Amino acid sequence: MASPPITELTERAREIFRRVVEGYIESGQPVGSKTLAADGALNLSSASIRSVLADLESLGLLAAPHTSAGRMPTDAGLRIFVDGMMRVAEPTEEERAQIEARISGNGPVEQALQQTSALLSELSGAAGMVMVPTREQRLAQFSLVDLGQGRALAVLVGEDGGVENRVIDLGGALSPGSLDRASNYITSRLAGRTLAEASRAMHSEISAGKTQLDDVSRDLVERGLAVWSEDANARPVLIVRGAANLLDEEALGDIDRVRSLLDDLEDKQSVADLLESAREADATRIFIGSENRLFGLSGSSVIASPYRDREGRVVGVLGVIGPTRLNYARVVPMVDLTARSLGKLIA
Repeated sequence: MASPPITELTERAREIFRRVVEGYIESGQPVGSKTLAADGALNLSSASIRSVLADLESLGLLAAPHTSAGRMPTDAGLRIFVDGMMRVAEPTEEERAQIEARISGNGPVEQALQQTSALLSELSGAAGMVMVPTREQRLAQFSLVDLGQGRALAVLVGEDGGVENRVIDLGGALSPGSLDRASNYITSRLAGRTLAEASRAMHSEISAGKTQLDDVSRDLVERGLAVWSEDANARPVLIVRGAANLLDEEALGDIDRVRSLLDDLEDKQSVADLLESAREADATRIFIGSENRLFGLSGSSVIASPYRDREGRVVGVLGVIGPTRLNYARVVPMVDLTARSLGKLIA
């Protein structure tokens, strides 16, 4: 049975429903009629409140985990609450300053992505997730440094200041001149290009015999490019931090749910696919419990938002995953602000 829109509920039913949902989100425990009556704000007896709770349960908005327990919202109930009743709590100035300070332009973008995932985890008390930008960074410099014993250190510098190192096997001793020629040749073709663009250009020149490089230097160019091309293909597309936050007392009481959730998180491609579905969203998306196939069995919710580069193009998605009793009113604007802050760093 489809749940009714919130506007079809009486004012009394809406208020009781709101208090049950907010109480559950705050405590993680079902909320009973005695608790609601003791508050005094409703000015209703426990019997009257129980009657309304029973009606809300029959509509599929609330459920009782066991006989004589209080009520807790169903996934459908949480959806109605989030869409029609939630009072969004905008981040405080202190929280805004913390986000801006943690996601700064100092250092490579990869570092900012790691910090963003950790920050989302800290702010939400759940697990933070960030998909890396889909575009490749543009490169600035390449060099080969002889390490002796038939090995060299290949150093790649990005336009954002990021530096990555790889050790490559030279297959024997080489002269410093060969290393320098290969380094200079690659740098001259790399500047301002992505690795894929530079690789295509160099392979084309070498195949057509348009370069003055000797055989040894050409081989070094091929080796230097290959080590990064292979690494880029194997690089994970998702950064997850704070998974331990998901193991709260409530979760540990249901070991099957914990196992299901951790198994789902291990399947990073499936998590990335779920986040990908939020890529074209105009605003932050919320997936509650059984609404998403991946985390439905573990009773978890995902809040996700796309982040854009300085030209307004969507380059990735970030978000949090946690129990369905996430504090949506607080976490949704936090995720949105974090997405906008991260986007300022993406050229």
